[in-house]
Amino acid sequence: MRRRLRRLIRLVALGALVVWSLFPVYWALKTSLSTNAAAQQNPVQYFPAHPTGVSYQALFGAGPESADAVGGIGQALVNSVIEVTGATVLTLVIAVAAAYAFARLRFRLKGVIFYATIATLTLPVYATLIPLYRIMSDFGLVNTYIGIIFVYTSGFLPLALWIMYNVFLALPSSIEEAAHIDGASTLQTFGRIVIPTASPGIAATAIVTFLFGWGQFLFPLVLSSSNSTEPLTVLLAAIDSRNAPFTVINAAAIVAIAIPAIIVFFLNRWIITGITAGSVK
Repeated sequence: MRRRLRRLIRLVALGALVVWSLFPVYWALKTSLSTNAAAQQNPVQYFPAHPTGVSYQALFGAGPESADAVGGIGQALVNSVIEVTGATVLTLVIAVAAAYAFARLRFRLKGVIFYATIATLTLPVYATLIPLYRIMSDFGLVNTYIGIIFVYTSGFLPLALWIMYNVFLALPSSIEEAAHIDGASTLQTFGRIVIPTASPGIAATAIVTFLFGWGQFLFPLVLSSSNSTEPLTVLLAAIDSRNAPFTVINAAAIVAIAIPAIIVFFLNRWIITGITAGSVK
């Protein structure tokens, strides 16, 4: 009886936590599927009486509520995808190559360089914000996709490097030694043996990097003051001043939530693989 009671209490507590966490998301979804009049009527409706996708049509530039009233939400969504995807690809390319060099190759000051790079994870965001802005401004990269991608990459690279370093350490070196005995060069071994073998860790690193990039706010807020490069996170924070319909604002919030939620839901196993890389060894 005590065991059943404890189990019941845990289930009730877990259910309350789930409801507490997901109810705001449900309310935003319900509002986004309603008309403006239905969303603001009294008494409050907890379920949309007549669901409609007009807000989502307007979000992507279609329907009667699009045009200037939307406030560039669709463009901000495109900006987020371009910037985060570009930063993820660039971070992954650099992290994979650098992590393999640190894990397998021998060169002077390897440990110093590696731990100095990883140590940048301890730096507070505000300590690098102004220097990065000055650098981007001097090179004319403010309000550009390239500038934001470079800044994202500089922030994501230490963590990606650490994950991939542990992934490569967990791989048995005997596989590479066998390839060298068969006459393969270091580059051939890396491209044909190491990369396919480490693909789960690479996928996990890409997912974690993308999720971190999708939630960025402070850096794009400073580096993108134009609608042409402003990501969705920045636009949602200032959407009230753009006269966008209330239902469209909630539709944009649902889209912003849905993309990382879908990634986490379907690719959760890969994320765990990346986070726990090398832990057993």
